[in-house]
Amino acid sequence: MFFVLSKTIGELAFPSHFVTVLAAAGAILLCTRFARTGRRLLYTSFVLVLILGLLPTGRAMVLVLEQRFPRWTGPDQPPPTGIILLGGAVEPGRSAARGMVSLNGNAERVTETAALARRFPQARIVFSGGSAALIGQGPPESAFMLDLFESMGIPRSRVTLEERSRNTHENATFTKALVEPKRGERWLLVTSAIHMPRAVGVFRQAGFPVEAYPVDWRTSGWRDLWRAPPWPLTGLEISDEAAKEWVGLVSYRLAGYTPELVPGPER
Repeated sequence: MFFVLSKTIGELAFPSHFVTVLAAAGAILLCTRFARTGRRLLYTSFVLVLILGLLPTGRAMVLVLEQRFPRWTGPDQPPPTGIILLGGAVEPGRSAARGMVSLNGNAERVTETAALARRFPQARIVFSGGSAALIGQGPPESAFMLDLFESMGIPRSRVTLEERSRNTHENATFTKALVEPKRGERWLLVTSAIHMPRAVGVFRQAGFPVEAYPVDWRTSGWRDLWRAPPWPLTGLEISDEAAKEWVGLVSYRLAGYTPELVPGPER
């Protein structure tokens, strides 16, 4: 039930969807006796596009999350026991249809994990991700990972697949049960920087300590607040991504899946 609700609410939380509904409703009402209300809705949708598309609203929401965990620099400690890569970089349906792996904007998750695997040849590589489709059953992301890593020079024998998880909470629960981490082991967690607070919080709540290895940065830092997006749709896209992640953080906290609203580095 939580999976269905989180997916549904997550889609509805997109500001662009809300603005589109407002504009469509306003346009329809213009042709009725409620034309005055229609004009108000159209005006409101226009103002929201300016606020979300041109002002740094979305970037600010992203920056709060991306700045939570610094870039991992490989401290002078024993090499990691394993590297956990969370799903979200592969488009399973398109990959199956085209007969080759299709990556999306989260591709850096895969490329950085491959680089870490070469840097630490003794570390275990764990991919965690099944099918996150709400409707219909296509191939899971895991179906493409062994071939993908092998094409990047990582032997298939080094990669362990966790193929059941549909969301971040299940990533942590199922991965912990699969690898059975021991006290004193070091595990790196690779996911997008905007997703890292929620991911670390979930693993922490599951009793699986991990070190954050954020990738796929959407911003360059706080100076981005003073840069106008090249096009309002770009700002709307960033606002959509930020809103989706913040809704995820709130829902996970309410469900008890994370120890705090915006988890950060342990003090």
